[in-house]
Amino acid sequence: MALSHKARKRLSLLILVVGMPAYVVIAVTIINALGRPPFWVELVVYVVLGFLWALPFKAVFKGVGKDDPNAAPPADDQNQK
Repeated sequence: MALSHKARKRLSLLILVVGMPAYVVIAVTIINALGRPPFWVELVVYVVLGFLWALPFKAVFKGVGKDDPNAAPPADDQNQK
């Protein structure tokens, strides 16, 4: 079942507002549990984790920034020329 454009917008907002901060806390907790690795290792881990969080949600975020393709076109305004 495909999500509607409105549902994808709401779900993507929920992911960014709730899921992203939770993911950051988990990633920092894991890095701290490793005992502060060297800077370059830490940088690589954060960059990889920064890309990995988005992979499962690619379908949700796709097309969210565009207009709803199923929405009715706006009515022509008679005052515009």
